[in-house]
Amino acid sequence: MTDQVIGFIGLGQMGSRMAARLLAAGHRVVAYDPVAAALEAAVAQGAVRAANPREVADRADTVFASLPSPGVVRAVALGPDGVLQGQRARCFVDLSTTGPRVAGEVAAGFAEAGRSTFDCPVSGGITGAASGRLAIMVSGPREEYAALEPLLQAMGKPFYCGEKPGQAQVLKLCNNLLAAAALAVTSEAMAMGVKAGLDPALMCEVINASSGRNSATQDKFPRAVIPRSFDFGFTTGLSHKDVRLCVDEAEAMGVPMVVGSAVRQMLAVTSATFGPESDFTHIARVVEQWADVEIGG
Repeated sequence: MTDQVIGFIGLGQMGSRMAARLLAAGHRVVAYDPVAAALEAAVAQGAVRAANPREVADRADTVFASLPSPGVVRAVALGPDGVLQGQRARCFVDLSTTGPRVAGEVAAGFAEAGRSTFDCPVSGGITGAASGRLAIMVSGPREEYAALEPLLQAMGKPFYCGEKPGQAQVLKLCNNLLAAAALAVTSEAMAMGVKAGLDPALMCEVINASSGRNSATQDKFPRAVIPRSFDFGFTTGLSHKDVRLCVDEAEAMGVPMVVGSAVRQMLAVTSATFGPESDFTHIARVVEQWADVEIGG
């Protein structure tokens, strides 16, 4: 067991599994989540309960957060009962997907208090979080990264992106746009093929041996769409949030997002049709309804 105390805020689908990896690695973890059942589950695994983010930062040296939206991250980091008000923690590590602007705001607030921040968005879903095989994108002060890296390695493989706050967030938004775009356009291609009489499993096999292969044909369709389980493990609401953030940030930079805007709209339709808590593979069901065809089953 190490001497350093780790704080962890946000024990949802991803956060609970990342906190469990830190506990399994022998770290002492002080945890908080507003959902009592989520907090109790972490305590049962060995975490120490805290009453709010400020108390986490009063009792921990480094605080991790895995949160659902930019507004929640801002409140948890900078709010009146937030991490910045805690007396002990010197470093705040945001594992959420918030976009570069919020990362910059949080970094500026902590810098004024002589503390550091890292934005560390992750990719790999709940399977990667549970197995410790996440891809972790990191930006923050280089001279402090060496101390943080072993903690991140308990959760996955870190990739240092640069010192500027928000650089890792930009990379994560780019990744999630590509993942959602692949899912959307694969849904259209698969619906076309099945309506023409092709077997969807054969389609994936051929595409994966050809130039059209992508993360949807290699994983999402064989695992969640063709079997009709629609349970890949990432919600439509979160995917829509990430793509919306990506498009907004790109347009603010002067980068056109013609295709990205279409993907954002497809996710908006999916969310309106099946709900934001639906799995984002339901985007295929939207195309199925429009095409009057069922992929798989």
